[in-house]
Amino acid sequence: MGDNSSEKNVPVSKNYQENVDYLNRELGVPDCFDIVLREMSIGGKRIAIYSVNGMVDTHVASYILDALIDLERSDLIVNALDRLVKGRIVNLQVSEVQTMDKVFYFVLSGPMAIFVEGQEKAIIVDARTYPSRQPQEPDIERVTRGSRDGFTETLVMNTALIRRRLRDPKLRMKLVQVGGRSKTDVCITYIEDITNPDMVNKIHKDLQGIKIDGIPMAEKSVEEFILGSKFWNPYPRVRYTERPDVAAIHLLEGHVIIIVDTSPSVMIAPVTFWSHVQHAEEYRQEPIVGAYLRWIRFAGIFAALFLLPLWLGAALNPQLLPDWLQFIGVTKPAKISLLVQVLVAEFGVDLLRMGTIHTPGPLGTALGLIAAFMLGDIAVKVGLFSPEVVMYVAIAAVGTFATPSYELGLANRLARLFIIIMTGLFNFIGFGIGAVLVLFLLWRTKSFGVPYLWPLIPLNIKALGSIMMRSPVPINNQRPSFLKAQDQDRQPKGGGK
Repeated sequence: MGDNSSEKNVPVSKNYQENVDYLNRELGVPDCFDIVLREMSIGGKRIAIYSVNGMVDTHVASYILDALIDLERSDLIVNALDRLVKGRIVNLQVSEVQTMDKVFYFVLSGPMAIFVEGQEKAIIVDARTYPSRQPQEPDIERVTRGSRDGFTETLVMNTALIRRRLRDPKLRMKLVQVGGRSKTDVCITYIEDITNPDMVNKIHKDLQGIKIDGIPMAEKSVEEFILGSKFWNPYPRVRYTERPDVAAIHLLEGHVIIIVDTSPSVMIAPVTFWSHVQHAEEYRQEPIVGAYLRWIRFAGIFAALFLLPLWLGAALNPQLLPDWLQFIGVTKPAKISLLVQVLVAEFGVDLLRMGTIHTPGPLGTALGLIAAFMLGDIAVKVGLFSPEVVMYVAIAAVGTFATPSYELGLANRLARLFIIIMTGLFNFIGFGIGAVLVLFLLWRTKSFGVPYLWPLIPLNIKALGSIMMRSPVPINNQRPSFLKAQDQDRQPKGGGK
């Protein structure tokens, strides 16, 4: 078979010992304690079973060993797979592979590989079981009423959560391996007769074109490969979700879902800016309530982006304000400039957020109280901060946390810092230039060729109305046009009556 461990498509040999020696060398047996090799002789034939400790169900493994022990010599001479499947192992997924690279992939993914002396194929028995947790409600996407299950780090469980909600025979799940060493499973999920096939083919081609040793950061690494990482653009071009119901509704609209093994988040593609500002809670309430919640969320996002820079411009130029707005300014000037105060407060909020994330739960609450009350209050009393700065920074922080998409919230935070600096340096002219540049960046951004600001730019009045207002489901008949779905109609007109 050769001594080059990087050799591809090495065939399984008829020589039993040659197979065992090759596998032991490549898998590090016996140096790797978790690679299990079980050798036995049945019916005069030598048999080797390879598996990974902790990834194989012990009860299933015992069942397979009992089935093998019951085999006769004649059963192992010809048609070993047929004998095992039809005569012994009838309730497990069993297949044959002819190359060692496939053997490595399956063994290191969890199934057992069985080598029978004289056979040029290896028998793969799927007896895997992964260390995993049960589906739980995601912390970031909580709802007051609705399903409490969320994606986990196990790909098979995630696909099952989607299948449970979409029992459509046209639901497709294509598996791609990414990473020369990690061989991470990546699943492309879509509905065949709805989703634009060009989009599916492009994503599939991009995934196959990823050339790297591994993707330990899972879905984020995949995103940067298939979309390209633009250092100057913080806005997310895919949406992440940990909710199976959110993934299912996007599949029905014509989106593509990308599931990466070991990650509890799935990617939704393509998306627009407005995809990141909608929340499942809006669709769990009456339409008028959902519309109200949506507008409150819009107001919070606007405040997170523009309120603090606007206040800074007004505070720096009180002479430009009419009499009825004079209260907006600073009543008690501090010892340092307003721009420095705002920047220090912004960085302090980010520091507090990071500290809370890295602090155990009970201590995190105490940390928040200390930072919010003690530090803020003392800073105002000693004259380092103006009370108005603390208030407006707090309002901007609340707006950031009210943004449904964590990634969009971080992007808006960076955009806000840029506008703050422009405003502090050039007053309202700087604010205008900064806001226009952020809008220009959004206009230039595309997600898989889809304009990021659609349906605002380019303008689509009907679609824009459905974004501004949470429309009732019975009258929501059309899929988003930017997806170019094969079937644009979600239901017959008037089907909800």
